[in-house]
Amino acid sequence: MALYQRKKGGNWHYRFMFDNVMYSESSKCSGPEGKKLAKEMEANHLTNLRQGRVGFRPVVKQIAFKEAAETYLKMKLAAWAKKTMRIHRNSFESHLKPYFGETMLNNISPELIGDYQSKRQVEGAANRTINIELSLVRLVMGKQRWRDISENVTMLEENENAGRELSDEEEEALLAACKSSSSRGLYTAVLVSLHTAVRNEELRLLRWNQVDLEDGTITVGKSKTRGGDGRIVPLSQMALEVLEEWKANFPNALPIHAVFPREKYGLIGEKGKKPNESKVAQYKTFPNTPVTTFATAWRTAKKKADDTLRIERKLTVEQWKVSGENNGIINLRWHDLRHSSVSRIAAAGTTDQTLQAIAGWMSPKMIKKYSHVRAQAMRKAVSVFDNVGPAQ
Repeated sequence: MALYQRKKGGNWHYRFMFDNVMYSESSKCSGPEGKKLAKEMEANHLTNLRQGRVGFRPVVKQIAFKEAAETYLKMKLAAWAKKTMRIHRNSFESHLKPYFGETMLNNISPELIGDYQSKRQVEGAANRTINIELSLVRLVMGKQRWRDISENVTMLEENENAGRELSDEEEEALLAACKSSSSRGLYTAVLVSLHTAVRNEELRLLRWNQVDLEDGTITVGKSKTRGGDGRIVPLSQMALEVLEEWKANFPNALPIHAVFPREKYGLIGEKGKKPNESKVAQYKTFPNTPVTTFATAWRTAKKKADDTLRIERKLTVEQWKVSGENNGIINLRWHDLRHSSVSRIAAAGTTDQTLQAIAGWMSPKMIKKYSHVRAQAMRKAVSVFDNVGPAQ
């Protein structure tokens, strides 16, 4: 008699010999709960064999999704990257637990999943977001349970060309809004993103020993792709100047310190002014700890930039909504800064190899996404001949 896992962290199984016949079964659960269940199933199976109950099938203990998910997430705590864990933990707590929480794993059906997809779409969630959420459901259910229903489950189609390029006008309005933000690092972070195409996480975790202000380069640390690890990205003159100005805020900065450290902000009043006239300002910095997120300041800056464009075009809020142009900045994602950067680099006629080196890609599939940008640039280049009359 033995309990075992086929791989570390996997489901628990039991195995034993009876009358020279080997019997084995999976508990379809992992962690301490799965081990306990496998032991109970083993004892139950052996008892039934001894009593001559041929054809016996062990009854798998019913377990609710929320319990199974909690166990699964704890099991993956050491194996998953922090960002992966944060994404799945948020999916579970915010969306999956309220919907699937009390449902037994064996009762999760294609109809239930389809209803969840529709509900999340109504809430405005992107198809990719919904697919990521359901990937956790699949993992928690396990291969066998998911295989039983997968034929009738349709994952949502994702936009392969997700991402948009900012217009010059939008970029100007966005940078102006970031510059006036109370989050003093936002402007530098956004401009460097626009000028280097570095990913959000690559930028957030940047240390000063990765920034060479003399050579004008950034050396990326850990990246999303193997091709992105350790790549050297050149800085534009503007990005270099902005980083130099930003570093001046930290005269005692050490090479190991974060370029964008976590900071505490609060209302700082001035003598003779009312509390509601006080301004938000930084009052404490944690140089060794990278900023967790720019999310709040980023949303505020997008809203301000959106209002700036609306006022410049002399449109009311309702007219602006009807025009649909407010879908630009207000719904902009940080990733769109990278997309915009890569699009402009591609339009400049950059070779595939150079584009791959800057963006940190491994697959030519990513290059293909920007082929239309090059095509437009080439079409524009040959359009000069349209104004040349035929030879007489």
